[in-house]
Amino acid sequence: MTDSKYFTTTKKGEIFELKAELNSDKKEKKKEAVKKVIASMTVGKDVSALFPDVVNCMQTDNLELKKLVYLYLMNYAKSQPDMAIMAVNTFVKDCEDPNPLIRALAVRTMGCIRVDKITEYLCEPLRKCLKDEDPYVRKTAAVCVAKLHDINAQLVEDQGFLDTLKDLISDSNPMVVANAVAALSEIAESHPSSNLLDLNPQSINKLLTALNECTEWGQIFILDCLANYTPKDDREAQSICERVTPRLSHANSAVVLSAVKVLMKFMEMLSKDLDYYGTLLKKLAPPLVTLLSAEPELQYVALRNINLIVQKRPEILKHEMKVFFVKYNDPIYVKLEKLDIMIRLASQANIAQVLAELKEYATEVDVDFVRKAVRAIGRCAIKVEQSAERCVSTLLDLIQTKVNYVVQEAIVVIKDIFRKYPNKYESVIATLCENLDSLDEPEARAAMIWIVGEYAERIDNADELLESFLEGFHDESTQVQLQLLTAIVKLFLKKPTETQELVQQVLSLATQDSDNPDLRDRGYIYWRLLSTDPVAAKEVVLAEKPLISEETDLIEPTLLDELICYIGTLASVYHKPPSAFVEGGRGVVHKSLPPRTASNESAESPEAAPTGAPPVEQPDVIPPQGDLLGDLLNLDLGPPVSGPPLAASSAQMGAVDLLGGGLDSLVRPGSPCIGGTNFTSPPAAAVPASLGAPIGSGLSDLFDLTSGVGNLSGSYVAPKAVWLPAMKAKGLEISGTFTRQVGSISMDLQLTNKALQVMTDFAIQFNRNSFGLAPAAPLQVHAPLSPNQSVEISLPLNTVGSVMKMEPLNNLQVAVKNNIDVFYFSTLYPLHILFVEDGKMDRQMFLATWKDIPNENEAQFQIRDCPLSAEAVSSKLQGSNVFTIAKRNVEGQDMLYQSLKLTNGIWVLAELRIQPGNPSLTPLQLSLKCRAPEVSQHVYQAYETILKN
Repeated sequence: MTDSKYFTTTKKGEIFELKAELNSDKKEKKKEAVKKVIASMTVGKDVSALFPDVVNCMQTDNLELKKLVYLYLMNYAKSQPDMAIMAVNTFVKDCEDPNPLIRALAVRTMGCIRVDKITEYLCEPLRKCLKDEDPYVRKTAAVCVAKLHDINAQLVEDQGFLDTLKDLISDSNPMVVANAVAALSEIAESHPSSNLLDLNPQSINKLLTALNECTEWGQIFILDCLANYTPKDDREAQSICERVTPRLSHANSAVVLSAVKVLMKFMEMLSKDLDYYGTLLKKLAPPLVTLLSAEPELQYVALRNINLIVQKRPEILKHEMKVFFVKYNDPIYVKLEKLDIMIRLASQANIAQVLAELKEYATEVDVDFVRKAVRAIGRCAIKVEQSAERCVSTLLDLIQTKVNYVVQEAIVVIKDIFRKYPNKYESVIATLCENLDSLDEPEARAAMIWIVGEYAERIDNADELLESFLEGFHDESTQVQLQLLTAIVKLFLKKPTETQELVQQVLSLATQDSDNPDLRDRGYIYWRLLSTDPVAAKEVVLAEKPLISEETDLIEPTLLDELICYIGTLASVYHKPPSAFVEGGRGVVHKSLPPRTASNESAESPEAAPTGAPPVEQPDVIPPQGDLLGDLLNLDLGPPVSGPPLAASSAQMGAVDLLGGGLDSLVRPGSPCIGGTNFTSPPAAAVPASLGAPIGSGLSDLFDLTSGVGNLSGSYVAPKAVWLPAMKAKGLEISGTFTRQVGSISMDLQLTNKALQVMTDFAIQFNRNSFGLAPAAPLQVHAPLSPNQSVEISLPLNTVGSVMKMEPLNNLQVAVKNNIDVFYFSTLYPLHILFVEDGKMDRQMFLATWKDIPNENEAQFQIRDCPLSAEAVSSKLQGSNVFTIAKRNVEGQDMLYQSLKLTNGIWVLAELRIQPGNPSLTPLQLSLKCRAPEVSQHVYQAYETILKN
């Protein structure tokens, strides 16, 4: 009879009957009862009431019964800690049992009982088991130390278990060594600062000896530990590689990938001139190819890892293209991954068979796969120049099939081919234009519009084609609208006389009828360019475009090096570092490949290029957007791209107009024109505040820089605070504050060297942030910074950097580099540094705007402990560009109506109530209204900061 009988019962008062059976004198009956208890526990019944009775059954020689009782104990010890203490004596006894299986079982169960009260009782038995004569018991005890460390780290350290674990690395039994390594690695991972696995050539030798004899899981633990070791020179690296290479032929794919990880890491230290280096490359290919004959899920993991390996060392698999050809029965996720690797391996030698294969895929039934195959043909054309012509003719053949999604993908990739090889394949444009009507996807429509605009002079009916898109302008996606606007402006600059009406029409649609700020801004910039300086417009819009790089989808080099250190783990499947997806208290250590030693620096490496030779160009890489610090990590911290120059004085500020040419030339009828035709000025609705435009249109910062410049006193400056303490930056301490004076924002820094070495080569970079703050000049520290020396620097900032909404809104992430390292910190900047000097709104406009902003956007705040009169408040705020528009007294209270404008054109309107006579007792009541309500909280904080200091 099977064990299923334990799961069925018809009796009543089950717990009572089980209790009686558990206390029976007959061993068989006892065993049956415990099995019933475990069965009830398994299906989710609460049998914790039987705890004392089950624990009594522990006193037995029967191994099966003991295992069942221990299973029950692990499950209920947490909910019954007081009862669990009853079992401690049995553990202590079992740890001295003559049978090693029972000793090991006791120590394993001890590790699984996560109850603080009990842990200290278990230290003595654990100590004995760690020194047990039987290796099975020792290996179990090693894992128990890691479990105990997780419950009570301090206790484990005080009891000296960590030292015992380190001694076990020298054990004679390979399984004990493997488990000791696994336990130490686990503990070291949760305490990155502790140097537990202090590896040296002697201990590495012991690990390599154990590697040949332990189980597959043991081998993985040891290989992962080896991967964290940095050999002292290339000879040691080669010797380790030679002893790890046999693991490549292991049947378990996890062992193979762990071995590949160790070899990939240590190859960094080998010179490419060595014969052994070439041998190693040849040995790495077969195991990776073998992984592709496993089941699809394993294939996928292998392919994701191979994708990283191919990016790092394409030469390993360059002759193995055929194994990545797609099979008809591969699941889609395997197909797409194989396709990606095929493109990475494509070269002049194999491009013919790759193209033949890709053309075949483009006729498949799976739409996603076909799209990717068509894109792949385009990527091959960009990567292998000699194949471009063949790729273009393949794409034209596919367009002739008239399959809608194939045609659309083909047009998208042909646009990229045109950009890579200008003036080479434009003869195919006529064929593309025939398919205009069938395009319904935004990306394909945008690509086609780009082609028509870029080559308008070669297309006779370009204006008609673009006009056909213009009919449904408002129904198009933003991507298409932006492309259409640019294409029509290009067309106008090439054929001004025929297309003036068309360009007027698109500019009017983009600026007056659109809600999209990007589209409006681009429309106004073009409008302004065309109406003030047509020659400049031509230079800007028809400028020569940079050629696109072949591999924009390569993983960024430093991230790739880190991922190579994680081959065979989840990070290598996600292609993200563990810090991006592992949550919790464990500190994730950033790993990196060992540096090449000077003796074996190969001529291929860019650092080793001869002094006279130009440096090898690295492909431009687009960092992934998901990672907030993606932009900051390992950036080239050179001088930033300079934005528009900051106004140096108020007089200059009044005269500067961001886009050149004053407003008069925009409105004046005789303004410069193209092709002899006058270009009419924007309609009244587009004219800024000073000329009657509705506020909030976002244009005031484009045109209206000439209206009221604020006072010159400068806004409130907070005292410097320490942003980066020396202990976190290897001795560099950075404190600072932000200031705004006469329209210029700056970051005032104090750098202090608290290290023992001289610091030089300073540079600074900001991550993308909510208001586009960026350095307007390099960080200039003119002399080397000696130990215990400080230097004060004022770094000018502008607001033309990349924008990304941060949490909180005023968060700024900064990277500072010097000759020692790159350091990161974040700080909060006060919002009042972004209050611009032309933030005073006209009275009528204030009223209209206040009514226009919905009531749900109004936020109420109180400012306490502020003993100032209305005049003092008004004057203090004006110093920070908060302008009082009107003041009146209502029911004995002074009411101030104020406006301010942020650097990105957002207006904030305020109503401030002040109780005259005893302002210190009554808090100031502040109401703020704004079209972007998320800024209100930060504006209130700015008010409070300014008024209280």
